[in-house]
Amino acid sequence: MEAPKTMDSQDWSLLVLLSVLWGGAYFFAGVAVKELPPLTVVLARVSIAAIVLLPMFWYLGHSLPKTFSAWLPFIGMGLLNNVLPFGLIFAGQTQITVGLSSIINAMTPLFTVIVMASFREEGLTVFRVIGVLLGVLGVAVLRGLDGPIDGAQTLGIILCLAAALSYGFAALWGRRFLSGVAPMKAATLQLVCSTTIIGVIVCFIDKPWNLPAPSMDAIWSLVALAVFGTAVAYIVFFKILVRAGASNVMLVTLLLPITALALGNVFLDEPIQTKEIMGALIIGSGLLFIDGRVINRLLGRRSV
Repeated sequence: MEAPKTMDSQDWSLLVLLSVLWGGAYFFAGVAVKELPPLTVVLARVSIAAIVLLPMFWYLGHSLPKTFSAWLPFIGMGLLNNVLPFGLIFAGQTQITVGLSSIINAMTPLFTVIVMASFREEGLTVFRVIGVLLGVLGVAVLRGLDGPIDGAQTLGIILCLAAALSYGFAALWGRRFLSGVAPMKAATLQLVCSTTIIGVIVCFIDKPWNLPAPSMDAIWSLVALAVFGTAVAYIVFFKILVRAGASNVMLVTLLLPITALALGNVFLDEPIQTKEIMGALIIGSGLLFIDGRVINRLLGRRSV
């Protein structure tokens, strides 16, 4: 069992960039699912992203696997990191708000730490547990729940929690089978596999050729979701996975609500409230515990 890796300044910069890309993805997906079935949105997201990445994939000298066993790591990652969580989150967003779905997704680091410890991939340190719990508390303070939760909202929350669990297992899969794979290759091939799997499912369930044509807002949202929220984001994701490890890359879900607040304030003139500042501070303290270096220095220890 390996000790969790610490993150340097470049890792944190990449993590912030990933939070911006995926924070925007929640917004674009929320627009698209108002007009299209969730699984069709997933298909558009992964297929367009795969088309965007394939030319660069070949330009960099990569080639498609020639055997099923060589494809298997990417098939597993496609299922756990794309097909299942995307479908669950988009279905959940038909029942709950985009903001609430992103907050529930902040449970991903907690699930990831538990999954990695359960399979003896990373140690479950006291600091990491404290940090993740502080992060979850922070996003709860940041957004909170307005009013009672009805049956539909409960279903939406359960779907998004299941997506967070799937991401936790995706981190484990990536750690075991893709940690030595080039980020561009891993990102592209998992999207190719995801497109094939979800394409078959959508043909039987949604029959997209019978759906009414979406508006231009929905179309542009799908394009932005695929290019920035998927193609570019996954290159960054796998770069962090290789550099900093599986549990650290999932810290991005704790930053997504903060990113959404910042983008809303800059581009939509949305005010930032006191509870939001408090939530951000709690999340920041949680990240310090998970990273461990600053806390260890303050306590005069090497590791806990």
